[in-house]
Amino acid sequence: MSDLKDFLDELVVKYNQPGFISNDPISIPHQYHLKQDIEISGFVAAILAWGQRKTIINKCNEFFERMDHAPFDFIMNHKEEDLKAFLSFKHRTFNATDTLYFIQFFRYHYLRHDSLEEAFTMASTFDIEKNLSHFSEYFFSIPDHPTRTYKHIPSPARNSACKRINMFLRWMVRKDNAGVDFGIWDSIKPSSLICPCDLHVDRVGRRLGLISRKQTDWKTAVELTENLRKMDPSDPVKYDFALFGLGIEEGY
Repeated sequence: MSDLKDFLDELVVKYNQPGFISNDPISIPHQYHLKQDIEISGFVAAILAWGQRKTIINKCNEFFERMDHAPFDFIMNHKEEDLKAFLSFKHRTFNATDTLYFIQFFRYHYLRHDSLEEAFTMASTFDIEKNLSHFSEYFFSIPDHPTRTYKHIPSPARNSACKRINMFLRWMVRKDNAGVDFGIWDSIKPSSLICPCDLHVDRVGRRLGLISRKQTDWKTAVELTENLRKMDPSDPVKYDFALFGLGIEEGY
């Protein structure tokens, strides 16, 4: 394990640096400085993050161009007619119905809270699995929500690996001096995060013996994270940089 840790630690240093940003969906929230803008753009970018990274980034830029690149201001102050700009928006299976409900949810939440962080810390005791399940319930707590949007907001309760939500949480929670992750949330500890288990991370994790579970689901993400936690209990998901970099940049 010590040799693997040394190997992965070197890769974390290699990929957890500003040069990583421009080709990754995290570049979208890096366009903003207001905390709420970072949260909104980061959440949308994470949810839309499937497919080729270049396409994801282009689609996210298209999305926020329709908000004049002022997400929080648009969420709180838009008029009904402004929403027409989103009727033609589509990325894979994410369409206008989903977009309009996301906007509705953001407004609902920010009228009651200052930060999106509070949407992930509402459970009575902090446990990442309980909090992600509760977040899904909270997200769809607005009456008459579209059921088709369920597929875009995963939950451990449905045994999803929740890779996009976990990626978003990494962006918001992890704190270091590398300049990639934002670390603007304080209520969630980096030690409690679950590693985003996407296609590349899953493949590399299996090749390195960090995953033994056959399918890829919530329990798989937990197994991977528990093994990464043995190498760094305080910040296990920093190894997401190493595993993802090995998978997509080095074709491991």
